[in-house]
Amino acid sequence: MALLVRLLPLALALALGPTATLAGPARSPYQLVLQHSRLRGRQHGPNVCAVQKLIGTNKKYFTNCKQWYQRKICGKSTVISYECCPGYEKVPGEKGCPAALPLSNLYETLGVVGSTTTQLYTDRTEKLRPEMEGPGSFTIFAPSNEAWISLSAEVLDSLVSNVNIELLNALRYHMVNRRVLTDELKHGMALTSMYQNSDIQIHHYPNGIVTVNCARLLKADHHATNGVVHLIDKVISTITNNIQQIIEIEDTFETLRAAVAASGLNTLLEGDGQFTLLAPTNEAFEKIPAETLNRILGDPEALRDLLNNHILKSAMCAEAIIAGLSVETLQGTTLEVGCSGDMLTINGKAIISNKDILATNGVIHYIDELLIPDSAKTLFELAAESDVSTAIDLYKQAGLSTHLSGNEQLTLLAPLNSVFKDGTPHIDARMKNLLLNHMVKDQLASKYLYHGQTLDTLGGRKLRVFVYRNSLCIENSCIAAHDKRGRYATLFTMDRVLTPPVGTVMDVLKEDNRFSMLVAAIQSAGLTETLNREGVYTVFAPTDEAFQAMPPGELNKLLGNAKELANILKYHIGDEILVSGGVGTLVRLKSLQGDKLEVSSKNNVVSVNKEPVAEADIMATNGVVYAISSVLQPPASFSFIHSQQTSGTRG
Repeated sequence: MALLVRLLPLALALALGPTATLAGPARSPYQLVLQHSRLRGRQHGPNVCAVQKLIGTNKKYFTNCKQWYQRKICGKSTVISYECCPGYEKVPGEKGCPAALPLSNLYETLGVVGSTTTQLYTDRTEKLRPEMEGPGSFTIFAPSNEAWISLSAEVLDSLVSNVNIELLNALRYHMVNRRVLTDELKHGMALTSMYQNSDIQIHHYPNGIVTVNCARLLKADHHATNGVVHLIDKVISTITNNIQQIIEIEDTFETLRAAVAASGLNTLLEGDGQFTLLAPTNEAFEKIPAETLNRILGDPEALRDLLNNHILKSAMCAEAIIAGLSVETLQGTTLEVGCSGDMLTINGKAIISNKDILATNGVIHYIDELLIPDSAKTLFELAAESDVSTAIDLYKQAGLSTHLSGNEQLTLLAPLNSVFKDGTPHIDARMKNLLLNHMVKDQLASKYLYHGQTLDTLGGRKLRVFVYRNSLCIENSCIAAHDKRGRYATLFTMDRVLTPPVGTVMDVLKEDNRFSMLVAAIQSAGLTETLNREGVYTVFAPTDEAFQAMPPGELNKLLGNAKELANILKYHIGDEILVSGGVGTLVRLKSLQGDKLEVSSKNNVVSVNKEPVAEADIMATNGVVYAISSVLQPPASFSFIHSQQTSGTRG
C-alpha cells in the first residue's frame, strides 16, 4: 500500500503529460477554438466539429463563440457545416465520427488530410518519399491542393522543371526535423526548417488563428507514425530580407526610404524583432498637401511620430484578421484593423494594396494613404477632423490663423459647431479678444488638470478649472470630447462658448439691472464685503421680478428684519462654485445659511429646489451667478414668516 501511495503522483504526471495540471490540460488559443467547434457539433455525434464556411468560397474556419452568434467572417455571411474533427473518421451506420484515424506514415497521412498534390510532388523527387515513409520524427506544413493550384504558372514551372533541386528544396522548407504540435506553436517563434536550416515564422493569435509564414493553419495535429502533419492554405517560401532591405529595393517606397533614413528608424527596421510595417507607397505621400508633407519631413520629431504610427508592435498577418480588432503602434496610438471580404481595412478604410510581404523581422503591408498621428499635426489639421469647424472659421476671419498653424505651445478651447446653431457672432474687437481668451498659454492634457487650477490665456485673462464627478470644466464651458494633442498645441472640444469672469459677484449683480433690489438687500444685510472678497460662491440671484412677486406684507417684513434677511440671502449662496455642466442629475449644495440647496439638471435646464433658473453660468472672479425667478425660502424661514404674520394678526 505504501508503495502504491508513492507511485501515484508519478502515474498521474505521466497520464496528464508535460503541459497538463490536475485542473486540466493547458490549451492554446487554437485548441480552445477547436474545443468550441467540437462543443457546437456534439449534437451530431462524437468528435464532430462545427465549421463556418464563407458563402461562395471553399474557406472554412473552426468557430469561436463570437463568430458562432454573428455567423460572419470579415463581414461576409457564413454557413455552418459539420465534419469530423481532426484525427477522426466516420463509421458506416454509426453517428458522428467515433473512430480515430489509423496511424500511418507521413506520406500516407498527406493523402488523408487533403494534400494529395503534395504527395504527388513528393513522388517526383527521388529522396523525399523514402524519408517520409521511413523512421524518424518530422513535422510537415503541407499545402492544401488549392494552395498548389493558386501558385502562378511561372513559379510552378520553375519548381517542376528541376524536381531534385528546386522542388525538393521547396518541400524540405515545409518540414521540421522533429514533431511539433500546436501547443508548442507560440506567437513570434521561429522553427528551423530542413532546407538549409532556414527559419519558418510562426504566429499564434488570441483568436485561435495560427499562421506559418502568413499561411493559415487549416487542420492541425494529424499524427503519423513518424511525425505530424499540419495542413496550410499556401505554399510558403524562404525569407531572406529584413524590413529595411525590402524598403531599399522596392521602387514604390522611394519617399518612405528617404523618410526612414531622415528619422533614423532604419536601425530598428533592420534589427531583430517581429514588427508589422504599414508601408506608405509613394502614392500615399503624394495624396497629402505638399505644405503638410514638407513640414513633417523637415521636423524630426513629427517625422518619427509619423513613421512610428505605421509600425505595429508585433507581426500581424492578413489571415489573422477575421473581425475588427484594436492594435497598438510604436507611437502608442491605436489603429482599428478589420476586414471586408478579402480586403483588409485600417480605421474602416480599405487602403491596403498589397499584403503579407514577409521579412525576417516581420511583415509588410503596402498602404495607399498616410496614417498621420495627432502628434504630427497642427491645430488646423486637428480641427479638420473634429466638429469645431465654425470656431476655426471665426479664427480665420479674426486674422488669428497663425496661432493655429505655427509652433506656438498652446491649448485651443474650441466650442462645438452646435453651439453656433443660431448663427455665428460678428467679428469685432470684443469678439477677437474673446477668441484669444479661448487660447491657453501652454500645451495641456486634460488628465493633468485639477480643481482650482488657473490658466493664463493669450487674451490676458485667467481661467479656472472645475473638476466634477462626471465633467471637467473651464469656467462655464465643459470638455465635450477627448483631447487631440498635436505637435505643438492641443485641441479641447468644448460644449459652449466660455465667458471669462469680469469682476466679483457683487460687481456682476450691480452691472445687471435685473438685480437692483437684490443689491439693495445684500447691502442692508451686510453681505457686500462677503460677495466682494475672494472666495468660491454659487449665487442663486432673485431678479427684481422675483422680489416683486412676493406678497407686499411678507416682502416688507423681510426687508425690515436685517437678521432674517441675511439668513435668507445666505440660503441663496452656495459655498462652492457649481457651473451648470457640473450639475448632473442632482447635487445637494451646502449654503452659507447651513441648509442644503437641491440643484438638478434635466434636458439642459438647471433647477434649484425644483424651480427652473432663468439664466445660468454668469461668471464672476469669486463665483458663478444664476438668475432665478423666485425667492428661495429655507425650511426655518417658513416658521419665522408665519409667526410674524400671526403676531401681526393678534396685534
